Amino acid sequence: MLVFVDESGDTGLKLDHGSSRFFTVALVAFEEASDAVACDQRIQLLKTELGLTPEYEFHFKKNSDKVRDAFLRAVSPYNFFYYGIVINKDPSKLYGEGFKNKESFYKYACSLVLENAKGKLRNATVVIDESSSDDFQRRLATYLRRRLEVKQGECLIKKVKMQRSQSNNLLQLADYVAGVINRSVSDNKKDAKGFRRLIAHREIQVQIWPK
Repeated sequence: MLVFVDESGDTGLKLDHGSSRFFTVALVAFEEASDAVACDQRIQLLKTELGLTPEYEFHFKKNSDKVRDAFLRAVSPYNFFYYGIVINKDPSKLYGEGFKNKESFYKYACSLVLENAKGKLRNATVVIDESSSDDFQRRLATYLRRRLEVKQGECLIKKVKMQRSQSNNLLQLADYVAGVINRSVSDNKKDAKGFRRLIAHREIQVQIWPK
C-alpha cells in the first residue's frame, strides 16, 4: 500500500494577522502499486495535454480553476481513496501550548488523519512532502510509527519517506486533495464545494477538529 500525505493552509494561530482559519492534512492511499502507477502516468500525460513541461508541478493553490478542473477530472477515475483532517483554529475552540509550536501542530494533525485511516492501512509506505529539516523528518517518522503501533504483529506503517512534491505526481495529488478539502470548508471561497464534488466518490472521511 502506498500513502501520500500533504497539507493546505498554515499552522499559524494569528488569524487576525493573515493566518488561515483552517489547517488541513490529506491522506491519499492506493491499495495496489499498479493503481498508483496508472494514476501517476495519467497526471504526467495531463501535463502534455495542457501544454506544460514534463517537470511542471501541479499545485492547487497556484493553479487556475481551469487547470484545477482538468486535474480533478483526470484523476477521478483512478482507484484511490482519501481521508482528511481539518483543524479549526478558532481560538475559542483550539487551545493548548502544543499548538503554538509548528512542529508539534503538524505532527498532531498528521497523527489524527493516520489514526482515522488506520482501519484501512496495511504495510503502508507513507510518503510525506519534504518541507522541513532532516531532524524533524526523522522525528515525525518515529512519532507516526509509535502512534500507530499495533500489537499482535500487525504492521500498519512499514516505512515513512520524505520526498519533494516537485518530482512526485502523487504528492501533487495529495496537495490537490488537501486544497480541495480546505476550500470546501472555507465559506468565503468561490464555488467552495464544486471541486470536492468531482472526487467525492473517493472520499472515506473528512473530520473537522475540534467540533
